[in-house]
Amino acid sequence: MSKPLRIALTKGRLEKDTVGLLEKLGFDCTAVREKGRKLILPVPDANLEVVLAKANDVITYVEHGVCDMGVVGKDTIMEMKGKFFELVDLGFGRCKFALATKKGYDFYSGYGIKTIATKYPNVSRSFFEKKGMDTEIIKIEGSVELAPLLELADGIVDIVETGTTLKENGLEVIEDVAPISARLIANTVSLKLRQKEIENLINLIEENL
Repeated sequence: MSKPLRIALTKGRLEKDTVGLLEKLGFDCTAVREKGRKLILPVPDANLEVVLAKANDVITYVEHGVCDMGVVGKDTIMEMKGKFFELVDLGFGRCKFALATKKGYDFYSGYGIKTIATKYPNVSRSFFEKKGMDTEIIKIEGSVELAPLLELADGIVDIVETGTTLKENGLEVIEDVAPISARLIANTVSLKLRQKEIENLINLIEENL
């Protein structure tokens, strides 16, 4: 038996959804479901080893080849970029990047440089560059919704699922930036060396999506 294919999963909801998908493929994920504090877990009948990590680290592990594959949100892929292959849109974890402002604020009027607060400076920068707009981007770690309320920023670029948090804070989406969902990615070398195994897994996944 060859050594297990190692797949890094983004902890939390994407992890649960991916485990659900693997079980739908007929694999026994008991070890992952009953993980306790363990971070590396076997799925023996699939010859897989699951590594649980934060989203940014999933990309780092796949890029550096310590994991053959990973499941991560398109948001992290867009923000971090990197050298790996994006193989399949898994269809779960759906949400979107959106531009939001205070309700009733006319974002596109006037000629001044607009200020944007966001956890995703790269995504925001490329969105406004495509529009040919000059913006000042301020990186925020916590609740981005605060920035327009404190008049730190004209608008925010953030992940929106239902828009409830925005509404509750008197903000509204004025434009969608990009759709987001979970993606299966692979290390470029693993894809050559373990092509058959990875392709078999992809085929199984695609049949069951």
